[in-house]
Amino acid sequence: MSLLRAFSKEQIINKINFENPWWKNNKIDEYYSSMKKRLYFELFSPLVYEKKIKRAIVLMGPRRVGKTVMLFHLIQDLIDNNVPAKNICYLSIENPIYNSLSLEEMLLHFLEYNKLSSSNELYVIFDEIQYLKNWEVHLKALVDSYHKIKFIVSGSAAAALKLKSIESGAGRFTDFMLPPLTFYEYIDLKNLSHLISLKIKKWKGVAGNYYHTDKIAIFNKHFIDYINFGGYPEVSLSKEIQLDPGRYIRNDIVDKVLLRDLPSLYGIKDVQELNSLFTTIAYNSGNEFTYEELSKNSGIVKNTLKKYIEYLEAAFLIRVINKIDQNAKKFKRATSFKIYLTNPSLRSALFSPLDKGDDFIGNMVETAIFSQWGHNTGFTPYYARWKNGEVDIVSLSNEKQKPIWAVEIKWSNRFVKSLQKLSNLKSFCEKNNLDRTLITTIDIEEIKENDGLIYDFTPSSIYCYTVGRNAIERRLNKSMAISH
Repeated sequence: MSLLRAFSKEQIINKINFENPWWKNNKIDEYYSSMKKRLYFELFSPLVYEKKIKRAIVLMGPRRVGKTVMLFHLIQDLIDNNVPAKNICYLSIENPIYNSLSLEEMLLHFLEYNKLSSSNELYVIFDEIQYLKNWEVHLKALVDSYHKIKFIVSGSAAAALKLKSIESGAGRFTDFMLPPLTFYEYIDLKNLSHLISLKIKKWKGVAGNYYHTDKIAIFNKHFIDYINFGGYPEVSLSKEIQLDPGRYIRNDIVDKVLLRDLPSLYGIKDVQELNSLFTTIAYNSGNEFTYEELSKNSGIVKNTLKKYIEYLEAAFLIRVINKIDQNAKKFKRATSFKIYLTNPSLRSALFSPLDKGDDFIGNMVETAIFSQWGHNTGFTPYYARWKNGEVDIVSLSNEKQKPIWAVEIKWSNRFVKSLQKLSNLKSFCEKNNLDRTLITTIDIEEIKENDGLIYDFTPSSIYCYTVGRNAIERRLNKSMAISH
């Protein structure tokens, strides 16, 4: 007997009614309404209110970054903007009661219960859509058939959703990726924005806006907390979960992606092999890798390694950063590359939280900063590496592929008084006609000049905050501080 037969129409209707309490009181559950909106909500909600373009919105992203909470905030926002509460339907597809029902059958149950016509202006939300086989085919059919209904779907299997959305949703779907929290969002979510302000820096008549704090020790403490716990809203706000982040993140996020999502999508048979590779990468986030070394250390053949890394990138767990040489030339054959976690708190959960003085904290500061650049759509960072030197982050112009700026990430103050120890950075800037560069520190903010090169020293936490804030505000077309 199929699971479908186990539930009557009345039971299904009762479940739909239970999932939509605002039909009675015009309010979402207090559990969700008490949570602060992610700043990404201001980017997401306009897509839902867009009426001229008839497309479904596909909200995708890693597990536990707040997609379901954002959907409930959307529901309340719709009600507050005079959309009748009964015109909004939320359905969680992972609930077994909906097994073997098509999206259209669920929609028709909703319409029948609320005595609505499909000609009404309606909003229908399908959460955790990846639990429905061939969801993209179902959704495309709904978009083509019900022109007055705005369909919003979400799913945690980001790789699968993206792949299927591209394959089947051309012209029908608008994808929206919700990443882990930026440090800027973390500060906002924890109501700590009073710690930061805009400051004007002047150097030889040139002025620019920079973010600044008068309480750098406190701000750095929150920065370390962000590195350890900050990628996920629930972990950020819960002291209980922070006592055992490994159990929460490893079991509920990493394992489900590595042991279920990716194997089911790509047909991976040896999940332990994939898990071992990811663990190695996570522990060494920010290091340079080669396929030869990875293959030797893991026992995985190179062609399989390349596929695994591609899968882990598609799942939004890692990001590969490619190398340029001292003259900013790209390599025709990339034999080595850096890999960063897209969320620094993944490492802390897999192993243990880090302290500001731990040996590996420098790598995780670098990982945190690179994770902010991941929110900057359209931007591709590089690192420069040559025989005798390296520069951590380089931006190339789209037109001529020439360096625009270079940044060196340091969790140290010693370079402020020892500019000669930044000879690699100086050499790169001179070869590429850069007259200014930025170096991060622990807590020193200072500008120096030597041999015509301006060295802008900025605390790592401030730089991380600035990059994350600018990435979001660029997309909101708001004013922004200088980030390099």
